[in-house]
Amino acid sequence: MTLIDFHILDHSDSCAAMHYACRLTEKAWRAGHQVYLHCEDVDATEALDAMLWLYRDESFIPHSRHPADNNPVLVGCGEHAGEHCDVLVNLAKDVPAFFSRFKRLAEIVNQQSDSLSSSRERYGFYKNRGYPLKTHTIKG
Repeated sequence: MTLIDFHILDHSDSCAAMHYACRLTEKAWRAGHQVYLHCEDVDATEALDAMLWLYRDESFIPHSRHPADNNPVLVGCGEHAGEHCDVLVNLAKDVPAFFSRFKRLAEIVNQQSDSLSSSRERYGFYKNRGYPLKTHTIKG
């Protein structure tokens, strides 16, 4: 069963959510995990892809937007999440249809009212289906 963690940021900035996703992805990748970063749309996918290249000067996260590239980190949107089934980081407002094939799911929530509202809906969705949920308050 997929383990689900809600990471509640104390910022309302959507860039803060993407930056935290980079941080979380780097940590997971360095621990040997494959990561799929699920974005709302193509524009968000492109923005996150660019941020992964610039995330930290001393950091490199091998990633791609193309599943065929076979990188440990994949960034995308829509219904196709490549072949990864290890860690899913959701930056979209809806529950990804394919979430249950992943071992872990990280939901990143910023303090924008629409983000809070959709995260509550996702939390209820997972809870009603019996998924184990944890929340983490992220400061700074």
